[in-house]
Amino acid sequence: MLSSLSRPRALALCALPVAALFAVVGLAPLPYAIAQPGTTVDVLGKDDGQEIIAITGAPVRPTTGQLRMTTIVATGPSTDVDLGDVTDAWFRTDRAVLPHDSVYPSGKSDAEIEKHNLGQMKESQDAATLAALGYLKMDPAKVKVTLHLSDIGGPSAGLLFSLGIVEKLEGDGDGGDLTGGNSVAGTGTIEADGTVGAVGGVSLKTQAAARDGSTVFLVPKAECSDAEAELPEGMRLVPVTALSDAVASLRALEQGQEKQVPSC
Repeated sequence: MLSSLSRPRALALCALPVAALFAVVGLAPLPYAIAQPGTTVDVLGKDDGQEIIAITGAPVRPTTGQLRMTTIVATGPSTDVDLGDVTDAWFRTDRAVLPHDSVYPSGKSDAEIEKHNLGQMKESQDAATLAALGYLKMDPAKVKVTLHLSDIGGPSAGLLFSLGIVEKLEGDGDGGDLTGGNSVAGTGTIEADGTVGAVGGVSLKTQAAARDGSTVFLVPKAECSDAEAELPEGMRLVPVTALSDAVASLRALEQGQEKQVPSC
């Protein structure tokens, strides 16, 4: 039995390995990535001096508004994330802690991951073109669409690409813009049949959209609750499940028919 005089010293000595353990845990890399709001890009504009959406084989109308695709930025696939990073991000509304494997395919090198993401973007662009031309009942063999956007990967811009094509070829159908001349942002994958899918990171993307001046955000319906979690003041969420939903909602907003526009 320890005497009353020796007990404090014994407890202090016992605490040393515990403190060392916490120090090791605090510095050890964890299987997470830290994400934050990324850039937004107006798909009706230019990238490196080239039109992001270039169309031949059909008349292209001038546009005045913006359709902004949104992104998130995550710590790199080889970047170590420790307990301090996770704790800091956990208490910030402009950060998100994500499982590393949900952001980057496991067992892949940085170069392989970049190639994978760019491949997803190319597939998304192809589907977006087919979805838009299918919606407009135009022949893909006659109307050629080229999408140019460098340094951004992944499939989450599909919906905005499709809307951009529709905007350039038809607008609101009455000579006006789908955007009403305003800045509309959004996210969502798209299938060739026009189906819109979930993407993740929507609460960060709404923040990026608000930062860059958008007040309307198109969100996959399945992710409404995530988008509402950190919704910037003044941002209107419009849930969509298909390209036709998005077009109909934007037309209603442009025409002042607010009651016809769904909400989350």
